[in-house]
Amino acid sequence: MNKVQTASAVVTLTMGVFLAGLAGAQESAGVDSVERPDFSGVYYPWNPNAAPRPPQPQSGPLPPPTRTGPTSDGSTGRSPNAPKLTPEYLAQWDIIAASRTAGSYEYDNIANCLPPGMPAMMGMAYGMEIMQTEDKITFFSEHQDALRRVYLDGREPTERHLNDPTYAGYSTGYWDGDTLVVDTVALTTKSFIDSSSPHSDQMTIHERIRFIAPGVLEDRITVNDPVALLEPWEIVRTYRRAAYPNDELREFACAEGLRDAPH
Repeated sequence: MNKVQTASAVVTLTMGVFLAGLAGAQESAGVDSVERPDFSGVYYPWNPNAAPRPPQPQSGPLPPPTRTGPTSDGSTGRSPNAPKLTPEYLAQWDIIAASRTAGSYEYDNIANCLPPGMPAMMGMAYGMEIMQTEDKITFFSEHQDALRRVYLDGREPTERHLNDPTYAGYSTGYWDGDTLVVDTVALTTKSFIDSSSPHSDQMTIHERIRFIAPGVLEDRITVNDPVALLEPWEIVRTYRRAAYPNDELREFACAEGLRDAPH
């Protein structure tokens, strides 16, 4: 081997050692080579199978948020796709349905200006903004000004969180390739699984969130509750990212709306 070949071999060996060391350092530091998707933006519910809507006017002030339909009162029974409740919780649902059918607001969180809770929040009727950083993702829904955060920095719920359940619950997540995997616990029993199905304090929620097309986000939701459900309840929500100038959310002001509503 001549001097040139020897020098070339030394350089090649040195570069190989350097790159191997760099890869090892990245692995030990937890660096993932997969580029994370950016979910940031304002989204609206989207059904790819729905008939196209007529174009909306782009000028003039936007109308205030209003209820597009009456709250489900249970008078028509349970949907075939509704969560399958155990007998104990089905009996609770019968009480809720009878109360709502009679015109009472006792079990109507929307009428009482309470947060929609999880997973109902992800079935938003209005816009939802996603704000993303490296250590957390924040979901802000125009509906009832509902807020939830998903922590991505490895933290776990403490006893304090578990003993203080909330409507949004406590959410932690991680990336599985281009998919955000989220687990939510510590959910208050004052909320509902869908619009009216009660749940126990053992309910947990598992989500897999990803882009299925440019600007189209899919959330696959699985609700588990060994006390209230006969089987896990699954639903898929799809949203489309809004473009300027439709990427603005407005204050919901639920209490103000209630004040002005006829009694």
